[in-house]
Amino acid sequence: MNKNFVNFHILISHSPSCLNRDDMNMQKTATFGGARRVRISSQSLKRSFRTSDYYHQHLGERSIRTRELGRLSVALTSALAGKYPDTVIQKTLGLISGKEEFATDAKADAVAPWSLAEFAKLCDLVQQAEIDGIDAKKLEKKIADETTALKQAMADNLDIALSGRMATSGLMTSVDGALAVAHSITTHTAESDIDWFTAVDDLISDAGEVGAGHLDTQEFSSGVFYRYASLNLKQLQVNLGLLPNMKAAETENSRSRALDIAAHALHLLATVVPDAKQQSFAAHNMADFALVSLADQPVSLANAFEKPVIGKGGLLQPSVNTLVDYWQRIHHGYGLDEQAGAFSLSVQESIGGLHIHATLSDLEKWLRADGQR
Repeated sequence: MNKNFVNFHILISHSPSCLNRDDMNMQKTATFGGARRVRISSQSLKRSFRTSDYYHQHLGERSIRTRELGRLSVALTSALAGKYPDTVIQKTLGLISGKEEFATDAKADAVAPWSLAEFAKLCDLVQQAEIDGIDAKKLEKKIADETTALKQAMADNLDIALSGRMATSGLMTSVDGALAVAHSITTHTAESDIDWFTAVDDLISDAGEVGAGHLDTQEFSSGVFYRYASLNLKQLQVNLGLLPNMKAAETENSRSRALDIAAHALHLLATVVPDAKQQSFAAHNMADFALVSLADQPVSLANAFEKPVIGKGGLLQPSVNTLVDYWQRIHHGYGLDEQAGAFSLSVQESIGGLHIHATLSDLEKWLRADGQR
């Protein structure tokens, strides 16, 4: 029987950096196992994924996330100019948002992702309704009956299928996200440093005067981060309109499409890093270790690091060893029936019953092949 969940476990050692900050301009942190850890939020990671060049090249256009209905109206009218009359575009936007007018400063109730392809499909329905003389109630019913077609239209905006969408008003449909991404934390206790820096004023310096144009401080640290994500393959297929509902049987083509997206998700998790303070720290580090499993349920291995990792010769290899050891224990302790593979920069042979693939690309191919070597 096909496994419905893909669990991703990633270890990345980041050199000195400040990849995610709070409202006080300090590193985001979390207390875990009684110890302070540096944290990169789920939101920061997901935004980094969907704005990355890799996402654009391999997964298509991302959605427009906004609550600014006035500006959205202008953007949609410009994008669809010549295809639909302005009146159809405005009426469609009103039906989706539940708003009747769009002044320049009009806002929706909350930030939501908008799919241009989905919006165009809705414009088709609204335009046809005007031709057929269908009233508002019948139009709403017709839109409700076109759920699968609308989901298929969203296939070009995979971030909605992956991250989901909460609808708060109008006819915009809610989408249950298929990809759950955890906040990334260090596998060990975090020790922060403070960088005291200045911006030299060249004209003051050239005049022989002492002083700087700007003084400030920035908290930073380094560490080995554990990233975890879980992908619900069937939910993804439903969100893309490949299956009518969660009870429907997968087809070979629908599962193949979901596994291909899963392989791209692995690549994003292993290679994409948030942009914060990168001009100052350039912590563009890729994953040192990746463990992927096809399983019957989501299983995080974060508790492998409930006791902070310690090590005199570095923290990366002890973190890898701790993760694999915990995976073995939870795998056997619960009798988990899963297929697992891994990629490592430091280990070239199988460890703990895990086959180590020579490259990340090989692990991606293994995942696309449904865990078959």
